[in-house]
Amino acid sequence: MNPFEMVAVIVVAVMIGSVLRARYGYHRRGGAPAGVSPEERAETLRLREEVKQLKERITVLERITIEKENSLAKEIESLRDR
Repeated sequence: MNPFEMVAVIVVAVMIGSVLRARYGYHRRGGAPAGVSPEERAETLRLREEVKQLKERITVLERITIEKENSLAKEIESLRDR
């Protein structure tokens, strides 16, 4: 395959990729596709906020669990020392 054919194959592959990306609504820059309604955007923002709150709650629960495990281990060790 000579260099010109290789360039042509690459150009065709990029064009096909661009058409497929446009067809299925994939946007690389993080922007919403043109067909997304304001209600869907608001729902997306609400869900993201909810996920953020749930992650914070999980972090607190993990910290509480670890603290209890540590205190339980200390109690067990103090009973062994008796």
